[in-house]
Amino acid sequence: APIFGIDTDGRVNEWNQKAAEITGFGKDEVMGHDLVAEFISSEFKESVQAVLNNALLGENTANFEFPLYTKDGRPVEVLLNATPRIDSSGQLVGVVGVGQDITEKKQAEVELTRVAADLRKLIDTANAPIFGIDTKGRVNEWNDKAAAITRRSKDEVMGHDLVAEFISPDYRDSVKRVLDNALAGQETANFEFPLYTKTGERVEVLLNATTRRD
Repeated sequence: APIFGIDTDGRVNEWNQKAAEITGFGKDEVMGHDLVAEFISSEFKESVQAVLNNALLGENTANFEFPLYTKDGRPVEVLLNATPRIDSSGQLVGVVGVGQDITEKKQAEVELTRVAADLRKLIDTANAPIFGIDTKGRVNEWNDKAAAITRRSKDEVMGHDLVAEFISPDYRDSVKRVLDNALAGQETANFEFPLYTKTGERVEVLLNATTRRD
């Protein structure tokens, strides 16, 4: 793990091999230099300084995220624990920061967010009605096509019991059975049933019910 230390003036007095490796700055290049002023990007200077100041007052900070820029300008996402440094006589003499390089984790989170946004767009604009229910049978997904063919907007159905409120009485048992099976992990393909629109028109639907997992 990257470990650095500063004295009470904020100057680097500890810089281990991992800190040198991930930043590209050797120990000789940083020792005695002001950590915040010289190695933290401008938008994070204030927050990092606050964390270090708190540690200098005896207050630990855990899991503080900030970017540390490498010698060649690349941001390295760091998860920092900042701890007061006490000498043998009990005097507070600085701060020790123990970090964790979470760059790959943050990149994965960004990619996951992008994929989720793409999936959301795909669901919303798909040329097929797509709906979802939670484990209690309440609607939690209702795409544009579902709204178009039923003439019920997303706001009108979200949180409502799909079977009890939107399926005709003669099909409630069979549709509920299909959904219950999906909730138990058993998927159903090509199940036919009528869905009634807001104005009472009958729409024949061929349903694939798939288990949804987080």
